[in-house]
Amino acid sequence: MTEQTGAKWHDEPTDYEQIGKLPRTEPASAKDSAPPASVIGSLNITAAATDPELLDLPWHIALEDWPTDYLAALPRGISRHIVRFAHLGGSVIAIKETSEHVARHEYHMLRKLARLDVPCVEPVAVITGRTTPDGKPLNPVLVTRHLKFSMPYRALFSQMLRKDTLTRLIDAQALLLVRLHLIGFYWGDVSLSNTLFRRDAGAFAAYLVDAETGELYPDLSTGQREYDLEIARVNIAGELMDLLDGGLIEDKVDPVATSELIMDSYRRLWAELTEKESFELGERWRVSARIRRLNELGFDVEEYAIKTTADGSTIQLQPKVVDAGHHQRRLLRLTGLDAQENQARRLLNDMDSFRADNNPDLDEEISAHAWVSQVFEPIVRSIPRELAGKLEPAEVVHEVLEHRWYMTEKQERHTPLAEAVQSYIDTVLRHRRDEAAIILNPDTQMLKILEAETEESRYSDLDEYPDVDD
Repeated sequence: MTEQTGAKWHDEPTDYEQIGKLPRTEPASAKDSAPPASVIGSLNITAAATDPELLDLPWHIALEDWPTDYLAALPRGISRHIVRFAHLGGSVIAIKETSEHVARHEYHMLRKLARLDVPCVEPVAVITGRTTPDGKPLNPVLVTRHLKFSMPYRALFSQMLRKDTLTRLIDAQALLLVRLHLIGFYWGDVSLSNTLFRRDAGAFAAYLVDAETGELYPDLSTGQREYDLEIARVNIAGELMDLLDGGLIEDKVDPVATSELIMDSYRRLWAELTEKESFELGERWRVSARIRRLNELGFDVEEYAIKTTADGSTIQLQPKVVDAGHHQRRLLRLTGLDAQENQARRLLNDMDSFRADNNPDLDEEISAHAWVSQVFEPIVRSIPRELAGKLEPAEVVHEVLEHRWYMTEKQERHTPLAEAVQSYIDTVLRHRRDEAAIILNPDTQMLKILEAETEESRYSDLDEYPDVDD
């Protein structure tokens, strides 16, 4: 197939030790880049894996003129680049027209971030050498895979927005920024628009979408981190002002004051992860307490430094290496389930309770297997096929467990799991929009029809549904 179309496949660059940007090259002029008639239509595709279905897309047509037959029926918003969503096999891809250098740099950065286990979209390919049938050169494109069950920040806003939802959103953005800074990644364009959010057991998990301005260094200076944080504050304030002008958030929301929440959230988290802590020699329990706090934040401490003062009366503790995903890794090790961090924490809590209630002396891994077969899998199998795209399985299980708890509290009796599942499906899940299909940049019309979701409306059958944050 590749020989017939003239496409040339290139292996993905594997220079993972390279720091910062790829070497900049002078762009070829339109005259120089126009291929001779004998090779019109040949493509240069740089990809991690050969995907022949890429060749079925109309690369010889400018992206803004692509026929609707190829496009995913999803709205798009304003962008400094032309972006389209298209079907590729059983998934949806995002295609962005840009310069060759920017496309290759962003592809390179996203691959590196993925190897470093940072939440980001998956790069698929960089395609250059695009020409029209008459030989006119077309812009190169970067292809990324759409993140299933993710939502753009605009899809979360409406007149009925709960104020704490905005706080959770900004906390997720702050956590993502901290994770990036810990591995030495300078973003350079931090914003809600360049982030996707997935539900994570009542909170949100943030994913980087746009890495074209990013740089990767061995370490970031305080100045680099603070500048990234200032960019975030200014951009978020502007985005919230835009929402306020469009009537998509309540008038009482102060965009500037709200944007500054990311400064506080970021600095609190950064201090907990990196600052030295001093305490008396007799308070050595503080070492374990510090590590437990980091575990609760979702981080593992692989190494830490302890120093004592000359007189031996004071200890200084500083975490040396911190990795995110503490609960994710434990859940994956015990069950093979891959979930978001907060989802994993919630499922592990139920798993531990299941073990304590049924057989506390049973081996942890055996009990975990029993929990999967008796709790997790029955819930997932109970979801009707037409509702399977509403939420990802781990989030559904979390919400069923929460729903069961509130039913038990309200009715003051033990609620069987099957009864709770059926109640959740009928009163909650059926009224959800399909989050598997929410896309990066919904347009204004899409924003007006997005259904406002509050805890009160979702649980309208429970008279006084308590706030999950209380």
